[in-house]
Amino acid sequence: RDEKMFCRAGRLFAGRVGFIGLGQMGGRMAPNLMKNGYSLLVADTVQQAVDTAKGQGAAVASTPKEIAEQCDTIITMLPNPAAVKAVYNDPNTGIVSALRQGTLLIDCSTIDPETPKGVAAAATAKGARFVDAPVSGGIMAAQNAGLTFLVGGAEADMKAASEYLEKMGKAIIHCGENVGSGQVVKICNNLMLAISMSGCSEVMLLGAKLGVDPKLLAKAMNVSSGRSWSGEIYNPYPGVVETAPSTNGYKGGFAVKLMNKDLGLAVEAADSVGFKLNIGQNARDTYKTLTDGEYGDLDFSCVLKYLQDTQK
Repeated sequence: RDEKMFCRAGRLFAGRVGFIGLGQMGGRMAPNLMKNGYSLLVADTVQQAVDTAKGQGAAVASTPKEIAEQCDTIITMLPNPAAVKAVYNDPNTGIVSALRQGTLLIDCSTIDPETPKGVAAAATAKGARFVDAPVSGGIMAAQNAGLTFLVGGAEADMKAASEYLEKMGKAIIHCGENVGSGQVVKICNNLMLAISMSGCSEVMLLGAKLGVDPKLLAKAMNVSSGRSWSGEIYNPYPGVVETAPSTNGYKGGFAVKLMNKDLGLAVEAADSVGFKLNIGQNARDTYKTLTDGEYGDLDFSCVLKYLQDTQK
């Protein structure tokens, strides 16, 4: 019989996958599963997001518990540790309260490394499997199934999750056997990205102030030792890269306030092992200043605009 068909409690499900969290990222990831033939049962606290998914063909559940009762695979994409804990562990409406033996749980949220460990412990006590699988790549990568998944957990569970992740991404990297290792790699990556973008912004402004055309400066650096993703693909100087948010008034992309959240996670993780961040702390301080000011909803490359504004 079809391996994606199974019967439970007198009901027939055809490859039904639960998906909780239909925000900027999750709302773009979920349709890629449906395009590949999976039936989705979704939930979100924002009714408009639920209505959009319903219009795309998804069924709607009222609680995460309802999804756990009906799905053998559940994917979550949530904004912060508190939301993850509530969705999984709420005694009345949470996933864990209705888990069954063998259920595969895939959390794609970007959170601290400790929270998924606690969730995994509760889930595995019920006989479920859990991996943390935060993503690298923005909203366009989510929409176009171009994400990179950074997976922490047992190799067998990672391989099981890959069936679904490969429909939403271009790369799956196993970051370690321990749950939480995906989060470690993700926060290190985003810390590096914030540092790189801050440096690139300052350098682009300096070159322009000294009379060099910004496009020429970027071209030169991108074939030299100063090459970076921030400078080549996502340049913060308006007009250098036509598809970058900087050329669109820093609209869209990855919001400053979300980068600030991720940098906070990096600082907390460093503190937990007694490691003092220096350059990283400077990047966090910059993005906290932006978040507290008028830049929080702009793309994180607007650090260049902030530097411009403060030079006036």
